[in-house]
Amino acid sequence: MNYRHAFHAGGFADVIKHIVLARILTYLQDKPAAFRVIDTHAGAGVYDLTGDEGRRGGEWLTGIARVMQARFSETTASLVAPYLDIVRAFNSQRELEVYPGSPLIARALLRPQDRQTACEVEPKARKHLIDALRRDTQARVVDLDGWLALPAFVPPNERRGLVLVDPPFEQKDEFERMAEGFAEAFAKWPTGSYLLWYPVKSRRATDSLARHVAQSVGGGPSPGKCLRLEFSVAPQNAGTNLTSAGLLIVNPPWTLAGELRTILPELEKPLGQGGAGRYKLETPKP
Repeated sequence: MNYRHAFHAGGFADVIKHIVLARILTYLQDKPAAFRVIDTHAGAGVYDLTGDEGRRGGEWLTGIARVMQARFSETTASLVAPYLDIVRAFNSQRELEVYPGSPLIARALLRPQDRQTACEVEPKARKHLIDALRRDTQARVVDLDGWLALPAFVPPNERRGLVLVDPPFEQKDEFERMAEGFAEAFAKWPTGSYLLWYPVKSRRATDSLARHVAQSVGGGPSPGKCLRLEFSVAPQNAGTNLTSAGLLIVNPPWTLAGELRTILPELEKPLGQGGAGRYKLETPKP
């Protein structure tokens, strides 16, 4: 399994993940106290949709391109506006040519008092990310393995914030590493928010991850809350591209579940492939 950002930039999984990311950070903006965003597997930051990787993947054509053209209700349009406005800001022409990754979307939602730590070890991706954030005093790019960064950078000085964990899933044990790394980080910072992304190809692996995260969240001295969101654009068949992805959202804003129940039904049609997509939103059980 390989989910390198560049080949999948702007696909359905990015759309869902980045809408949720934008909603969480928009909520954090409501209080004046500073917050920190920690991105453990940040990627290159900005992706050329017209380049070789963007053309070969092409997932943005059935992802962000469709969502940019979709007609939403007034309520949903206002909820997805922070995310879509950021994407538009990176594209000066009418045509989509560039897609911002998680660190650039997060950076666009920082206030002057907020800070960002973005970790990336792949040299080419790290160089692109440094170039994208060059001379930015609020964002720091760190050459550190994301699994080491996950427990190392919490709790941040700001005491409020979000940890995004979005690895490429190149190794067979990354579901286990995510469960273990999250448990260690949550034990150190149980009041922080966490956004864990995962591909849905093995139901056993995804259910095990959700169960372990729920156990970590609910079993400690400071229990938190957890949401599990999965979005499918088509049935998953062996050997095909990824058609279903999930998020585990720990300590979500109290408004998030209601917002997602408004937004997600309106994404099923534009993101569906060969029919409407479908979503599942629930509280995972330990």
